[in-house]
Amino acid sequence: MPGPGAPSLIEQLAAAIADHIRRSTLSAGERLPERQLAEKFRVSRTPVREALRLLADRNVVGRQTGRGYVVAERSRSADEGTPGVVASEPSLPEEESAYLRIAEDRFAEQLPERITERELIRRYGLSRAALQRVLQRMLHEGWLERLAGYGWAFTPILTSAQSYQQGYRLRIIIEPAAILEPTFMVDEATLRHCRDVQRDLVGGAIATVSPAQLFDANSALHEAIVGFSGNAFMLDALQRLNRVRRLIEYRKSVDRQAAAARCREHLELIDLLLAGDLEAAADFLRLHLRTAARLKAQS
Repeated sequence: MPGPGAPSLIEQLAAAIADHIRRSTLSAGERLPERQLAEKFRVSRTPVREALRLLADRNVVGRQTGRGYVVAERSRSADEGTPGVVASEPSLPEEESAYLRIAEDRFAEQLPERITERELIRRYGLSRAALQRVLQRMLHEGWLERLAGYGWAFTPILTSAQSYQQGYRLRIIIEPAAILEPTFMVDEATLRHCRDVQRDLVGGAIATVSPAQLFDANSALHEAIVGFSGNAFMLDALQRLNRVRRLIEYRKSVDRQAAAARCREHLELIDLLLAGDLEAAADFLRLHLRTAARLKAQS
């Protein structure tokens, strides 16, 4: 149970849903189905409904007759100063530092698979409220799970160069094939939003975004493309892989020049998709992933 001063379950869930909206490619006016949110955050629909009501009171989501809750217009403050790059709630320096330290310790296997909030507070010197925000961020990103009884459990992650390369090989199989699925259909609004994000990165934001923001922006594009396939199994496989590879990506040295080059390739890929040249897009994506895998192996 949350301790004194800690956010309630509804407040925590509301924060997680708001973060999901900011990080996603959802457009203003897009529906937020209770069932899908309940499945994503592994809760029943009742707390989801309460969390959405709370977010509506805060103008994060809107209510529409007959449609339930929808994404509200994004405010400029939600972008944390970087146009087009969707970020989470601005973190205090101590929270960002603790988040990265926990990620590093988890990757280095210096933390047990199961841990309590009391242990985390003692180890990282956070207040309970600050720890709750860090935990919700990790929960949303998929590398931490709440235990049914007491405490938290870390989910499996990639820890070796071999498993990291195996992950890329799986992506090389899945992602180009998704474009060639007979049910593939581009959502232009989503893809154009991704293009805006990539343009902002190429235009200068690449120099200042954090590794987490860069990972989120790029993985959102790749997941969106696979999602266009209409093949839920392909999308689930990629989302699971992205969750387990997140921490190893944080440890990779960020070559900003190489990252900008990959973003420019993303723009070329987006243009091919918008033009409807799917075979060329699939070939381009396959080459893009092979090049990225080779460069990442050297970093």
